[in-house]
Amino acid sequence: MKNNFKAGLVQFDVKSGQVETNLNTALGHLEKLAAKNVSLAVLPEMFSCSFDNENLSKHSKLSDKVVESLSFFARKNQMAIAGTLPEKEKGQIFNTMVFIDVDGKVKARYRKLHLFRLTGEHLYYTAGNKIVTIDSSFGRLGLMTCYDLRFPELARSLYLKGAQMIIVSAQWPESRKEHWKTLIKARSIENQLFMVCSNRTGTEGDLMFPGMSLIVDPMGNVLTEAANNEKIAFADIDPGLVKKARTLIPCSTDRRQEIYG
Repeated sequence: MKNNFKAGLVQFDVKSGQVETNLNTALGHLEKLAAKNVSLAVLPEMFSCSFDNENLSKHSKLSDKVVESLSFFARKNQMAIAGTLPEKEKGQIFNTMVFIDVDGKVKARYRKLHLFRLTGEHLYYTAGNKIVTIDSSFGRLGLMTCYDLRFPELARSLYLKGAQMIIVSAQWPESRKEHWKTLIKARSIENQLFMVCSNRTGTEGDLMFPGMSLIVDPMGNVLTEAANNEKIAFADIDPGLVKKARTLIPCSTDRRQEIYG
């Protein structure tokens, strides 16, 4: 990671199936972050249409235009943007995180590896099969989506590939909000890196979403946590804290890779 910068989070009540409305909402909140000189912003999971699963094929046809709009905004405001939306390829639908760098170019696509069976994601989506890190304007970043947080192997793999920050987009429910916060802090502490995590607000069906978007530093300290009624949050990122944490507690040196791989 390079010089100090501001990372930001967008959270809102994603309207099921309403792509244009959601895009306009996201852009409005990104404008507010741009006014605060934020250089990296994360949107919620499936921010374009939510889990309108019966109509994913239709929504996926609009995803390129959504990404185009975000790319234009990113280039104009020198702001990197990440978030997930439906992607269709060869008849299969993926929950794909797109990372757009400050030059407006899509630098990475990450297809969600772990599908959440409790809400039937496996019935509508195809799981990805690649772990994704990216060499961005901010250094090496790792990408994860929602349920992925429950799998420490993925976060550790990103760490071993050199990630100094992990970006997470989510639709994590109110009923398990303490798990959300605990898992983010755990992934941060055990891998000694920043976590920049966006979660939606509002309701959909029987589910309520608490927001609670978080940025956590490499020692597990919460740098910012959005309240449910807040739409944006941001924090200063000091890249030097990664090296400081990893020097203070040299976990990488003491790993017994020959024992457990």
